Amino acid sequence: MDPIAAELHRYLQEKRESVLASLSVLSEYDIRRPMTPTATNLLGLVKHLASGELGSLGECVGRPSPVRLPWVEDGSVWDGADMWATADETREEVVELYRMAWRHTDESIEQLPLDAPASVPWWPEERRKTTFGSLLVRVTAETAHHAGHADIVRELVDGHGGADHDDIGDAAWWERYTARVQQAADHHRPSVSPPA
Repeated sequence: MDPIAAELHRYLQEKRESVLASLSVLSEYDIRRPMTPTATNLLGLVKHLASGELGSLGECVGRPSPVRLPWVEDGSVWDGADMWATADETREEVVELYRMAWRHTDESIEQLPLDAPASVPWWPEERRKTTFGSLLVRVTAETAHHAGHADIVRELVDGHGGADHDDIGDAAWWERYTARVQQAADHHRPSVSPPA
């Protein structure tokens, strides 16, 4: 395997595992509930990343998805259907879909050179032509981006920080740290004028 492809693959796998780790020990409700005004939720992030890998690193490089994705086939992906799990979709199904997407992507990484041609049908026609390497970089970046979202959403759900949270300090340390950050922010809090 090309050394650059191998490095991208290693980093992609680290971030994939980070995303799945965000689901650990949480209830079905907590992995599904919208935690931001735009409905970001943990299981939806997993579903979205699975869809992205199957599309960008499969379909776009001539390796169609081995499974049918109903939200892609009916076009509801463009209405955000890949960003949340329906009541009928189980955690196990979504996680297995993501792991299957990994296997499919990993085969692409093993079989295709980085300069292999690719075409992204949902991009504007003048930009559709690209390479497998370019798409691998984009998917790796997107996975890292959403791994960060998953860390924040997980922290909103139960206060559990990222993987290095406990290495940095215990609960008392984090409480003192947060108080210092708040104190610095308070110096810039807009003052509210009393009503006239």
